Amino acid sequence: MTVSILGCGWYGSELGKALVNKWIKVKGSTTSANKLPWLAGNGIEPYLINLTPNDETIDAAFFECDVLWISIPPQARAGNGAAYLLKVERLISLIKSHGIKQVVLVSSTGVYGDTNTVVTEVDAPKPDSESGKILLAAEDLLKQQTDFTTTIVRFAGLIGPGRDPGRFFAGRAGVPNGAAPVNLIHLTDCIGISCAVLDKQAFGYTYNAVSPSHPTRSNFYTQAAIDSDLEIPQFADEQQAWKLVSGVNVGEVLGYDYKVLV
Repeated sequence: MTVSILGCGWYGSELGKALVNKWIKVKGSTTSANKLPWLAGNGIEPYLINLTPNDETIDAAFFECDVLWISIPPQARAGNGAAYLLKVERLISLIKSHGIKQVVLVSSTGVYGDTNTVVTEVDAPKPDSESGKILLAAEDLLKQQTDFTTTIVRFAGLIGPGRDPGRFFAGRAGVPNGAAPVNLIHLTDCIGISCAVLDKQAFGYTYNAVSPSHPTRSNFYTQAAIDSDLEIPQFADEQQAWKLVSGVNVGEVLGYDYKVLV
């Protein structure tokens, strides 16, 4: 099996290393030539791929694979949402022309708006953020295709090495929505779930990848600051707009047990 990971950033590079350790052939892409030696040094076949309209860099060999893993952010806050959808449309044409049959899109639980309810994969997403709207549009673009199977992995808020949650609100006062539940996932489980999809060949599903524990924002980030020896934040004891994201398919389809409970 050959897996091509489009976007070897914080998560994609760790996924690549994990798959190499499982004796899977991995091709990895980056937009930075400086990162090519790092990929090669970790057993990942390196490629410079840039899908930015009017600034494309394409290497056809990268798309010669069994599974294409799409892990590029929409960067909607930077105003690049429309460009992201153009990249997805370009990818669809490349996927078809190379005959790739399995596509995995890394999405986000941000496709669910703050509905003050519990939401699972069976609930229709109603995004209330620009990035959520862009990602849902990308999901739909890919799922509409019949030449290949699309798998969606919606990660909750990402924590782990280099993303210390204790720093998120350290020392701040009056942080709103302290009584709202958090929806987070540790990098360890991001990789574990991703590997489980491949191990079980469980393609074609949508997975909400989120820790099953949901402490309040106040409790979680206060403890995270204490653990990192940082100034404790002060939260408003209130529950404004919120959501609690639950994942059914990770357990029922993959049989995966989370390793890090937040």
